[in-house]
Amino acid sequence: MNEQPIYLDYNATTPVDPRVVEAMLPYLHEHYGNPSSDHAYGRRAKAAVEEARAKVAALIGARSEEIVFTACATEANNLALQGAARARLAEGRTLLVASAVEHPSVIRPLRQMAAEGWSVTELPVDAAGRVRVNEAARAVTQDTAVVSVMLANNEVGTLQPIREIAAIARAQGALMHVDAAQAAGKVPVDVNALGADLLTLAGHKFHAPKGVGALYVRAGTPLLPIMHGAGHERGLRPGTENVPHVVALGEAARIARECLAEEAARLAALRDALHGRLAAAIPALVLNGHETERLPNTLNLAFPGVEGWRLLEAAPDIAAATGSACHAGQHAVSGVLAAMGCDRARALGAVRLSLGRFTTQAEVEAAAAALIAAWQSLQA
Repeated sequence: MNEQPIYLDYNATTPVDPRVVEAMLPYLHEHYGNPSSDHAYGRRAKAAVEEARAKVAALIGARSEEIVFTACATEANNLALQGAARARLAEGRTLLVASAVEHPSVIRPLRQMAAEGWSVTELPVDAAGRVRVNEAARAVTQDTAVVSVMLANNEVGTLQPIREIAAIARAQGALMHVDAAQAAGKVPVDVNALGADLLTLAGHKFHAPKGVGALYVRAGTPLLPIMHGAGHERGLRPGTENVPHVVALGEAARIARECLAEEAARLAALRDALHGRLAAAIPALVLNGHETERLPNTLNLAFPGVEGWRLLEAAPDIAAATGSACHAGQHAVSGVLAAMGCDRARALGAVRLSLGRFTTQAEVEAAAAALIAAWQSLQA
């Protein structure tokens, strides 16, 4: 067994890029000023925050002043949903619409708002995990305040038809929120091309540290804060800025933007090579998600005749994720796979293999061999 298993769980989190670490370190010990302070230390910190804001904006085709820094994507999603919905309540818009495969940081705030009296509609998805556009057209009405659909699914990697859904939302006067936490840095993200009014980013999904994220807020979008304090981040997110992590997010965004096309092509080739090796050795292996409209790094496979967690247990040299969650010794089917119509056996056999910037060809070959051997041993 290797000292460290092969890491194929980049959709869960990514290692911090050494260049990102180098960029943020001076703001941990040398440039430690508070950006709100009106002296040299504060001005230096404020300049670094604004430089990072411009880099993040460039990654998604936005303007600097449209970026609000947060502690994470969960906070950004909560601010987008609760802040935008409550800002529109006076218009009589009490309906919220989201897909059935959203991340818990979208689904759970919506459920809480439903308990408070808001109407919430979940859009069904097809067998590949994509929202049916005709269902969106039926669900979004003039009572809709916000439509929230992720750009890329965290479990199966499926990309959603955001442009079409955003056009439907706009025609009804609703705001369009896009959770791009899994997509940014992996595929092109342009807020104008997508038609997004609000868009969420998570630093640790593209090689920045955990504990920093951002929300894009299109100029003129009504949004109320969900926390209250001083006037940081245009009054939308109070609290002294986490300058080192904000700097890190900016540098991660810069690197991602520069290598996006080349890295996406490299990861897609590695992903497909891994899939090919596994499919050749394992009869009835099934791909979960869309065959083409998915993230270049994500491979979610249903292994026949086994449960995903048992397969990974039998392959300790691989660090990956499954399509089920264990609660009190019982393994529950993933809500995403259930929404896609997967039967229980297929869903429990699911394993998510997600690659990243530091994944090598040798690791892919070793991972394929380890997974094949584990599957064969379980069959025996």
